[in-house]
Amino acid sequence: MKHRFVALVSALLMFAPLSAQAAEKIVVLDVKNADCVLCPPIVKESLVRVPGVKAVEIKQANKMADFMATITFDDAVTNATTLIAATTNAGYPSSLTN
Repeated sequence: MKHRFVALVSALLMFAPLSAQAAEKIVVLDVKNADCVLCPPIVKESLVRVPGVKAVEIKQANKMADFMATITFDDAVTNATTLIAATTNAGYPSSLTN
């Protein structure tokens, strides 16, 4: 019985569509309007709350530059459009970096 179960699970995994398998993805967003000391934590919190987000790192190249958010996420659960919407809804419009 156990061998049949293992064989069945193995067969199902082998024939599962590749698109159904999740992949970890990383994107970097250029975040606008985050120009005070409280802004980066708000941006980070807005991204962390998105289901599928695994890690968020906020950095600024220098005091004159926009903040950059590096987000690691499960692309089977969320996508870049949802991440951009999260920051924009929090008052910080963002876009993918080039």
